[in-house]
Amino acid sequence: MQIFKSENKKSNALPLLAVGTFGLHVFTLLLLIFHGSMLQQLGRQLTPQSLVQLVDGRVITVDPQENLERQPETIRRFVAETMSLMLTWSQQQPPTTVWEISSQLVADDFKQKMKSQITNLNPDSQFENVNRGAENVLVIQKISQPTKIDNGRWKVEIFANQLTFSSYDKLGKSTSFNKQILVRAINEPATSLPNAPLPSHFAVYRLGEARLEIYNVCEIQDKNCSGNSK
Repeated sequence: MQIFKSENKKSNALPLLAVGTFGLHVFTLLLLIFHGSMLQQLGRQLTPQSLVQLVDGRVITVDPQENLERQPETIRRFVAETMSLMLTWSQQQPPTTVWEISSQLVADDFKQKMKSQITNLNPDSQFENVNRGAENVLVIQKISQPTKIDNGRWKVEIFANQLTFSSYDKLGKSTSFNKQILVRAINEPATSLPNAPLPSHFAVYRLGEARLEIYNVCEIQDKNCSGNSK
């Protein structure tokens, strides 16, 4: 009789043990799924989109991979379009607005010096005189191939002229703009779009996808031009 009762207890315990084991497996599976989801989210946060450079110099972003290398055409195009944008303005697109937007492409510790260089380039036609109908256009003659000066840092020589027109000077005035432009790779684009973007906002945002920034500008004859913008 006792043997029968013992066997009966064992028979009743087996389903409970099976249910308990199954529940534990389900719990473990859910826990693994939860941890996997958390790891994926953390991975996306720690691995931002990466740069893909096309042959024609255009850039797009994809996941994930940090990279300090840039194609020469990407660097040349960034310098050419950034400087053209920064030094081309009119009464409809005043220099203060142009600078506010385009300065996103300049390193924070170099912005003040860069603004002073732009202002001193042609003092008679700069920020305070735009209401006189002055217009500025940068005409680029030549941009050199980038020279690598360090990991993720390059120097580009630009030869251009800034043409200034006004209501009383239709022929315009030409000021040479021959500079060494130093750029460096950055991990994240520094540009953003406001709620009501202007066309120049879109242009700067597109340039920012190259993940480059200007961190120094020197005269073309300066033999000691380096990363020190002070």
